[in-house]
Amino acid sequence: MTEVTKIEHGQLAHHAPADPMVSMIERLVLDPSADLDKLERMLAMKERIDKQNARIAFAGALSQARAEIPPIIKDATVDFASQKGRTHYQHETLAGIAKAIDPVLSRYGISYRFCTDQGGGGVKVTCIIQHRDGHAEETTLTGAPDQSGSKNGFQAVGSAVTYLQRYTLKAALGLSAEVDDDAHAATPRRDDPAPRQEQRPAQTDAPTPRQKADRLLADIHRAKGDKAALTELWEKTKDFRASLPDDMRKEVKAKFAAVAPKDPAPAIADDEIPY
Repeated sequence: MTEVTKIEHGQLAHHAPADPMVSMIERLVLDPSADLDKLERMLAMKERIDKQNARIAFAGALSQARAEIPPIIKDATVDFASQKGRTHYQHETLAGIAKAIDPVLSRYGISYRFCTDQGGGGVKVTCIIQHRDGHAEETTLTGAPDQSGSKNGFQAVGSAVTYLQRYTLKAALGLSAEVDDDAHAATPRRDDPAPRQEQRPAQTDAPTPRQKADRLLADIHRAKGDKAALTELWEKTKDFRASLPDDMRKEVKAKFAAVAPKDPAPAIADDEIPY
């Protein structure tokens, strides 16, 4: 053995501590009289142990990532009229979901991808969530092409694929938006020609205080650690925060304090930024 070989083996031993089972398998491989059946059983056992460890690592990484993923905000609106009536709903886009979750998943070694298939008049989408240690889990949904609005055949398939990608990703990660109402796209609501005021209150597109508070919480999370950005956000939202119910105002204030640089002031008034 040359000096170079000795150094290389020494470096490997230093940086990668030997697995006892791997060492045992190596000895069997190098032993001309070794029992091949025993070697195969040990290799199978090693494979099962590696898979179990990968599943444990996946579960731990996903749990940590979910704790840090900010609220998913509905960032798109669909509004059109057809012979079936008026269709109006809000939903989160795939790009909006990715913007919120990708940085967090990357930190914990989690990635995702999609596989699609079409047959029998339907569209099937599978979302594959995978951890860097090798364990992967799949979530599959099937649906018909989205014929709502005035889509042509290609647009109908593309819309269904995008819809199923969003929902398989949300299902695989256990995510949810404020209100999952965009399933109504498949069954547009027919306008009531003579609604009675006592039966149905007037509809409005204005977001609720809870929805606006969630959007502010997401903005605060994105400005995490940036004192200048947090200070600007605090000043810009002063009037809005004052209009919130007490519980939401305290929740927003606590979020500011949680993501701010750690140099807390000794006393914090209601109108002071909490750091």
